[in-house]
Amino acid sequence: MAFFNEQPVTSSDKTFFQLRKDIVEGEIPSGTKLSEVGLSTKYQVSRAVVREAINRVERCHLVERKANIGARVVTLTPEGLIELYQVREALEGMAARLAARNMSQDEIDSLQGLLGEHFDRVKDGQSYYQEAGDVDFHYRIIVGSKNQHLISMLIDGIYHLVRMYRVQLGMAGPRVTTAFDEHKQIVQAIANRDEELAEMLMRRHILYSRNNIQRKLTQNQQETL
Repeated sequence: MAFFNEQPVTSSDKTFFQLRKDIVEGEIPSGTKLSEVGLSTKYQVSRAVVREAINRVERCHLVERKANIGARVVTLTPEGLIELYQVREALEGMAARLAARNMSQDEIDSLQGLLGEHFDRVKDGQSYYQEAGDVDFHYRIIVGSKNQHLISMLIDGIYHLVRMYRVQLGMAGPRVTTAFDEHKQIVQAIANRDEELAEMLMRRHILYSRNNIQRKLTQNQQETL
């Protein structure tokens, strides 16, 4: 299982973390062809290090390879969003259910404290952006499920692709306040050990997020026509 608060150990790790971050946050836009030469200059490392970083990012589902084209950053599309969020809704709903059963009281208290920190940002009208790892509400609940197969499917599988959609399209505007309120309700259900309600609220929360991102994607497509 990958934990994102780890410090990079080697230049290869550092390059991988930076490339992943630049893709997730849109510094390298979706659909961009990845050039080993260009990235080796950008990150001041060898092409071999860049090649390894691209391969690792591909395993995070952030890069796709096509014949005669090479490696490209995935394109964010309404169709891709729907398929991804259908999986996310089911798996994170299960994670919330298991978190209500398995999280320790200290972990729940820490999660409530994290929401308190997030509230300060929401109150100030900032976008609801969460770094990866322990400061991410969803990450905490996934890990709190204590189910290693589920954690691996989410964290090692689709986590960063989900973050790419969330960070670039879902973290600003009116949705900020409603998403925070939904987070509070989910944590309360977990604190109450109400497994069924925690799952239902998480699934609904992810559905609302998907609808919000889908609207923005469709709007962006219409503006480019």
